[in-house]
Amino acid sequence: MKTIAKPFQTSIDIKKSQFICRLFPAQNEKEAKEIINKISEECKDATHNCTAYVVSDGEGFDDDGEPGGTAGRPMLNVLKKNEMENIVAIVTRYFGGIKLGAGGLVRAYSKSVLETLSIAEIVDMELYEIFRFSFEYQHIKTIDNEIRAKNLSVVEKQYEANVIYFVASNNEDMIKNIQEKLAGAVKIEHLGSRFLEKIDK
Repeated sequence: MKTIAKPFQTSIDIKKSQFICRLFPAQNEKEAKEIINKISEECKDATHNCTAYVVSDGEGFDDDGEPGGTAGRPMLNVLKKNEMENIVAIVTRYFGGIKLGAGGLVRAYSKSVLETLSIAEIVDMELYEIFRFSFEYQHIKTIDNEIRAKNLSVVEKQYEANVIYFVASNNEDMIKNIQEKLAGAVKIEHLGSRFLEKIDK
């Protein structure tokens, strides 16, 4: 799954109108709508705040007063054509007094999103199951050796009263194997799923 690593923004001027495109990563529709509402409020002096998003639980677009089909839909088409997911696009337009016509608007909103995608840091994400490994300090070497042997990825380490590793894997049989093999040394808890940058193994 391709998405962006962080927010990106560009601005273009077309026939005296300013088009400011902002791209944001977002995992679901709730998050996407929160971002849209925040930017719409911040830019409420704009003529239009047109939006499109593709997230894990749906997709959507809004022309925000532009003629139907000239803004949000073309923006969504650009995101989908570039196979982007978990992303929100918001194009803020400040009208410069010259009408662009339907075709001109489609081109302007599409170009705005395309130009921002061209400078964005695009990452390949994948859904992983996250497991919490908890163990005493004396077992660090044993656990590290087992994780290395199984080609697992530790996404976070915490050193407290016990050592805690957060491990990403899509092979539950492998995790069960470690649990059985090292039952006296490690406690393993399944925390759920999380999108992470694709782990090359």
